[in-house]
Amino acid sequence: MAKATKKQALGRGLSALLKDPQNDIKSAEDKNADKLVGHIVELDLDAIEVNPFQPRTSFNEESLRELASSIRELGVIQPITVRKLGYNQYQLVSGERRFRASKLVGLQTIPAYIRIANDQESLEMALVENIQRQDLDPIEISLSYQRLIDEINLTQEQLSDRIGKNRSTIANYLRLLKLDPIVQTGMRDGFLSMGHGRALINIEDPQVQLDIYEKILANSLSVRETEKLVRNLQEGKPEVKTATSTSNISRDVKKSIKEFSEKLGAKVDVKVSKKGNGKLIIPFTSEEDLNRIKKIIQGED
Repeated sequence: MAKATKKQALGRGLSALLKDPQNDIKSAEDKNADKLVGHIVELDLDAIEVNPFQPRTSFNEESLRELASSIRELGVIQPITVRKLGYNQYQLVSGERRFRASKLVGLQTIPAYIRIANDQESLEMALVENIQRQDLDPIEISLSYQRLIDEINLTQEQLSDRIGKNRSTIANYLRLLKLDPIVQTGMRDGFLSMGHGRALINIEDPQVQLDIYEKILANSLSVRETEKLVRNLQEGKPEVKTATSTSNISRDVKKSIKEFSEKLGAKVDVKVSKKGNGKLIIPFTSEEDLNRIKKIIQGED
């Protein structure tokens, strides 16, 4: 805890300027602005509001707890970035995980870089910052790209220059937004990869997309298998049935497997020997997904 206390002592001299109403800085031209803007300042957590432009819509609780534990021991190593809204009022531009974790620890202040930006600039900074530094899922990235194009009035070429990504990469992400919302949700939940999504984009009929989506989940199809399935469908070739490990087991066991899969929200597989004994295989896509399944099994969900 001593380490954290020492770390939080940074920037207190500068923060005193901010709490003096006579030094209320509203623009880069104001007196003492050069002492604050672009410098690390210790700010009260209660004076900071979250960014409504934040593209990330969910935060892994386990990951936040781990970050909180690190902050408890070492303090906030990398300052957050905020923009000044008014007297002792700030809004996050980047660093919401550090902000949330610091609150979990019970810290009163946090080191921050202060920016003076309007709503459009704040939106652009938040979106670009998160695209470049956060582990967003493919749909969150796609939505961030679309918002930059729509709300900042950027072309795909300008966006490519702004974020350092090839135009073809941006175009591939934007095409994911044409997928059926259920398929998009599957990607956000980690059941499908971007490769699966790119294969499904080539199917225009939403119902056919959903049919293939269900086949991917039911048979744990790889991206290559999905691409072949889509290609055969487009060429009018008969569908090749994918063999599953449940093909030679009883109807009652198949029914139980289906019930398990529906209850756990995961494609449960089964291995059965000739003697009738076997084992269940429950896949998970992440540590968060594993904890979700664990809660269901334990009756906590």
